[in-house]
Amino acid sequence: MTEPTRTALLPRGDRRQLLVPSCGDCLALCCVALAFTRSADFAHDKPAGEPCRNLADDRSCTIHAELRPRGYRGCSVYDCFGAGQRLSQAAVDSAPDTRTARTALYAALPIARALHELQWWLAEALAHPDAGPQRRALLDAAEATQRLGGAGPEALLALDLDAVRASVLPLLAELAAAARRGLPAPTRVRGRTLGPRADLLGARLDGADLRGADLRGALLIAASLRGADLAATDLLAADLRDADLSGADASAALFLTQPQVTAAMGDASTLLPPGIRRPDHWVAAHRD
Repeated sequence: MTEPTRTALLPRGDRRQLLVPSCGDCLALCCVALAFTRSADFAHDKPAGEPCRNLADDRSCTIHAELRPRGYRGCSVYDCFGAGQRLSQAAVDSAPDTRTARTALYAALPIARALHELQWWLAEALAHPDAGPQRRALLDAAEATQRLGGAGPEALLALDLDAVRASVLPLLAELAAAARRGLPAPTRVRGRTLGPRADLLGARLDGADLRGADLRGALLIAASLRGADLAATDLLAADLRDADLSGADASAALFLTQPQVTAAMGDASTLLPPGIRRPDHWVAAHRD
């Protein structure tokens, strides 16, 4: 059965519908702009600004259907939140195709992506039932961040991204605090301390009641969250690489994004939030 698209998983009018990648409308920026090092995630070294060896003349990926088995797990996880096509269009509309313009375009991609990720989190916050008291502030922040994300490469390169984050992240923390009100909000489970940026590498949290836990920025690499309840668990920027979400209920987790889920493991019984698609490799593993 064909998996639904991320857009199809969102209610009509949800701002996150505009934050889904459209590779056909992009100048293959991620395949050129980004650097990567040969590792478990990439099969070869590539410096920033140099086209990937798998990039075709028509800007398509020649191994897109086989990224993981061919050693490009990092490419399968990457998600620009729609920044690639928006930045590409701005470049086409406003700048000549020169070496200098391309260099600025490539350097601007990580900044544009960061802004679009902030927009995703803000859009999720606006759609949350506990957004009420903060709605005006969240809406103002979302509109301001959206305007910044639509700027051209030169403006993006001059942007103080840390200042933008500093204006947005406290609003998201307030929303998370409102959402966890009345929930257990554990700070310690099975001898492991929970909290923002907690080191939970390889933690065994199978079946744990993590409702309302603040795991913002936590290191959850290879952690086992099988069957865990993640309702109102703040997972903003948590590292979920190879974390096992099989059977977990993450349907009401906070600030969980597609790249985090794609980097993790799971199965057909994992419950995901609106707008998050079950990764293809989960589906393939389940069939096997």
